[in-house]
Amino acid sequence: MATFVLVHGAWGGSWGFGKVRRNLQSDGHDVFTPSLTGIGERSHLVTTSTGLDTHITDVVNTILYEDLNDIVLLGFSYGGMVVTGALKHIGERVSQLVYLDALVPVDGESAGELLKITMPPANVDPGVSWLLPPRERECVTPEETLWANQRRSMQPLKTFTDRVELDRPVTDWDVGLTYIKATADADEQSDSAFWQASRHAQQSADWQYHEIECNHMVPSNRPDELVEILLCLGDV
Repeated sequence: MATFVLVHGAWGGSWGFGKVRRNLQSDGHDVFTPSLTGIGERSHLVTTSTGLDTHITDVVNTILYEDLNDIVLLGFSYGGMVVTGALKHIGERVSQLVYLDALVPVDGESAGELLKITMPPANVDPGVSWLLPPRERECVTPEETLWANQRRSMQPLKTFTDRVELDRPVTDWDVGLTYIKATADADEQSDSAFWQASRHAQQSADWQYHEIECNHMVPSNRPDELVEILLCLGDV
């Protein structure tokens, strides 16, 4: 049996992995879905200082306090920034590193730069300037779309302006690398950071590459296909 740590994306929460978590647990696997501070079910804890390092610590502490080893560590969307930054703290505990339609930063990059997000001016109301509103996402049914969008919370700006600090590239770690691309997001530009990362993975001998014909919300909309890929990684 394997141990999975699944890290959600911006504006999301651990609730977004509900279908995937139940699917993996029903097969006997251990599954952890840490909630990132200031968003999702921890949105009540948001402050102006909530940043990328806060989210990295959320994940690192889950792994250290639970004493997890031989982990399949997955970052979804913005979660790619978090799992990449976590490697220098818990990289020896990771066997497989998975990027699910996710950002794959190099040292010194921020999520805002990679996503080409226009940041609000600093002189507007503080309640607006340090929180970014979510965009609505589509799920498999209108009912599920409403349910999910009601739970998408504001994202603290600092998580998008903080730059990831790496002591080495992800390819220098002794972990299996996998990129999974959602290929049917109609609003996504062909030069998006997600497509750029996927093309690099597809062309590199260091990476496994998979595609799922779905919009960005793969954990909600194609959980069975995602789980099938995860269970085929390495020795999982």
